[in-house]
Amino acid sequence: MKRVAALLLAAAASLAHAGDAHELGRRVYNARCYFCHGYSGDAKTVAAAMLNPAPRDFTAARGLDEARIVAALRSGRPGSAMASFEGLLSEAEMHAVAGFVRREFVLARRPNTAYHTPENGWPGHARHAAAFPFARGEIALDVPAETLSPAQQRGRRLFLTACISCHDRSRATDPGPAWAARPVSYPRLGFVPGQASAPPVDAVSSASVYAMHEVAPRFAGLTRQQRRGEALFQANCAFCHAADGSGRNWIGQFMEPKARDLTQYSAATMPRARLVQTILDGLPGTSMPAWRAVLTRAEAEAVAAYAERAFFRH
Repeated sequence: MKRVAALLLAAAASLAHAGDAHELGRRVYNARCYFCHGYSGDAKTVAAAMLNPAPRDFTAARGLDEARIVAALRSGRPGSAMASFEGLLSEAEMHAVAGFVRREFVLARRPNTAYHTPENGWPGHARHAAAFPFARGEIALDVPAETLSPAQQRGRRLFLTACISCHDRSRATDPGPAWAARPVSYPRLGFVPGQASAPPVDAVSSASVYAMHEVAPRFAGLTRQQRRGEALFQANCAFCHAADGSGRNWIGQFMEPKARDLTQYSAATMPRARLVQTILDGLPGTSMPAWRAVLTRAEAEAVAAYAERAFFRH
């Protein structure tokens, strides 16, 4: 009887340990991985749409095992935005998140990772329930407004102004173009790490420490090249580097390493030729992808000319 009891206790301890590791993996994924790979591991995010090659869709990787996931975490994937997490994550965290990804997404294809928790900056998330049907695709975004109830109309406005940054475009009866890039960053309802959570507010009108960095500077006397670079920067680069070039918007600050603060450079510390090459080739070890498949060299030179004029120290 004692032997049976000991075995039962050992089994219970083993299950508890496995559960702890699984939840550790969930926390690591929610803090480090969801932005590109998505809440449900299917890589259906705004960030994923901007990356070439696209982040891995774990739900379509049936043969992916934990060892390969750990290897990608440890060494990154050259030629992609997947950087090495060695030094950022411990071995235990790497194995925990690898096990979580395989069990939750590769094998079970579970629908979400319970991301919206107070610990992740979402206090009282349930108060935004009106937007949930649009985030889950239960109501198409392009249904006629007159067919929606007042609560559903408020929910759609909330989704389009606060949720869509990460949930992308949800479901539409007529999908139309893939999406139109627009530099925008949505804060976590006033949440600031290390500070007490803000009281419940209307997410549509809530202010944020990040909002000030979404205002593009205005200049008179820009050359034609600089004006072209301004349009390209604000339509593409501001998503991570912020409209004011500081990288202090929500997306830029969420990244690891954080988006570069262009206001810290000068023409001497960042020669234009080097900046153009960085735009075209990307920056290994960061989330800065190569843009040569999107921008021509002349366009990259225009972006560099604008950044030098608008953001660099003079």
